[in-house]
Amino acid sequence: MYTQEEIAALNRQFENSTPQQVLQYFMEKLGSRLALSSSLSIEDQTLTDMMLKIDKQAHIFTLDTGRLFPETYQLIDQTNEHYGVKLHVFCPQTEELQRFVATEGINPFYESIEKRHACCQVRKLEPLSRAFRDLDAWVCGLRSSQSVTRSAMQLIEWDEQHGLLKINPLIHWSEEQVWEYIKSNRVPYNRLQDKGFPSIGCEPCTRAVRRIDDIRAGRWWWESPEHRECGLHQRY
Repeated sequence: MYTQEEIAALNRQFENSTPQQVLQYFMEKLGSRLALSSSLSIEDQTLTDMMLKIDKQAHIFTLDTGRLFPETYQLIDQTNEHYGVKLHVFCPQTEELQRFVATEGINPFYESIEKRHACCQVRKLEPLSRAFRDLDAWVCGLRSSQSVTRSAMQLIEWDEQHGLLKINPLIHWSEEQVWEYIKSNRVPYNRLQDKGFPSIGCEPCTRAVRRIDDIRAGRWWWESPEHRECGLHQRY
């Protein structure tokens, strides 16, 4: 566990560093005990490209909730083929998911925040806890300008919920910077991005938005903005 003073010192140490410099330092320091948790967003695809250019054996995983868009599944294959790798894919526990669906139904998340969080717990958070085993730190594609729930996040944080160091190399990047990297490095990305989906999660919980809307306005759109997280990025 890192103290607040140690976290503050790390943020000062890397306040003028590039994302690649931050990644290289922690990848060399932690090796296989560090992993990128990829949602296959343009931010995480950018980090995938950066990490695999530093080390072809970089540890990268993603979560298959069983409710993703076909374009998202296609992107997993495209990413594997493009880089010559195999992303680690974690899925929900079959028996736990069957119990949840038998009790709550297929789409209970529209009924209440509590039921939506319960669905995220089964489909995302439990698989994530398995993916986090044997890790000391995780890399995340969060940017502070993405939403009100992320505006106060830092480059390096202590994730109390999971007991891990959390590293957000793109925290100060703009969406324009991410797209510039994607285009200039020919990084594979989800084609739904070209159809008004700036943030893509499970198919029944994601819809297209207007250019003037908040980036995450299409995620759990029936809820208020301060509730539009699944629990992966809980703050204390």
